[in-house]
Amino acid sequence: MQALIEVILPVFLVLGFGYVAVWRGLFTDAGVDGLMKFTQNFAIPCLLFRAVSTLDLGQSFEWRLLLSFYTGAVTGFILGLLGARLLFKRSWEDSVAIGFVGLFSNSLLLGLPITERAYGADALEANYAIIAMHSPFCYGIGLTAMEIARNQGAGLVRTAGAIGRAMFRNALVIGITLGLAVNLSGLTLPGVVTEALDLMIRAALPAALFGLGGVLVRYRPEGDLRTIAYAVSISLLVHPTVVWLMARGLALDVGPMRSAVVTAAMAPGVNAYIFANMYGAARRVAASSVLVGTALSILTVWVWLALLP
Repeated sequence: MQALIEVILPVFLVLGFGYVAVWRGLFTDAGVDGLMKFTQNFAIPCLLFRAVSTLDLGQSFEWRLLLSFYTGAVTGFILGLLGARLLFKRSWEDSVAIGFVGLFSNSLLLGLPITERAYGADALEANYAIIAMHSPFCYGIGLTAMEIARNQGAGLVRTAGAIGRAMFRNALVIGITLGLAVNLSGLTLPGVVTEALDLMIRAALPAALFGLGGVLVRYRPEGDLRTIAYAVSISLLVHPTVVWLMARGLALDVGPMRSAVVTAAMAPGVNAYIFANMYGAARRVAASSVLVGTALSILTVWVWLALLP
């Protein structure tokens, strides 16, 4: 109960404030869009740049950590895709979009603040190692699978180039890449620059959580209830369970294991809906999975925090 009150509820209360503010008309949809644009394109890239630029790369990019987490993510994608196709008879395009729901956990807006509140700021190094690969890895799998489903592999080389260009125009990927460049070069940033970055960083997560709550008002859990329940179950239960089993099997240290499992236990990220909307595939399932998964994760994350050492 203490973990629920002290770790999880403060994060979800900020999210809830955003939801209620937009629902009651106290904050406009345009305001939410502007706030999310600020956080996603400016504040959070600054946070990722600062974190990655100071990481101990040899220690943080632990192969057992990354193998554990991304084995769980890929398992979620495969089960989501095959289940949608074989159990619910969805088209291949819909199936890929539903698979993406099981692949893309909300590692940033929920994973970071909950891990920090549960285990302290020092525990976040493993989170940043996961996040540094998260968008490129997940979008690489999702976009490639979708293009194969749509085109049966035709023009895959050209598609791969388009995927690469799209990913490296993403502000989050740019922030991570620049952070890696500074880290590897050994460059020391002037104090005035780091102070400015720290000011941006302090606004990043609270503003993003408030904005995410406002975004969720737009999603309604209507229709396709069995498919939504299946996708949410993979995201909240299967993904973290596979990560936990892998981490134990590989004898991953307790600190990185906590970060990997907690990150995997997060609800599907808004990117799951963005991906579905991009292709016009399974949009209702993706949107509803984000909303339902976010609400249910209050309880499932509580359970995982209780189980973890």
